[in-house]
Amino acid sequence: MQATAYTYDEDTRSGSVLLDDGTPVPFDAPAFDAGGLRLLRPGQRVRIETEGDGAALRITLVTLQTL
Repeated sequence: MQATAYTYDEDTRSGSVLLDDGTPVPFDAPAFDAGGLRLLRPGQRVRIETEGDGAALRITLVTLQTL
């Protein structure tokens, strides 16, 4: 799934993304670390993997979108 980076805190390695429908979804440090990134800037296009749905939606991986 694709999303757009919305917020990112370097100290906690957590933040949030916006899904294409505008829904913000938070991610935690383990999801960020799983993607192997060092930094994330708001506005960057990212690829995410999730589990669950609705209110239980949880991001398990955040990485840069590559073509």
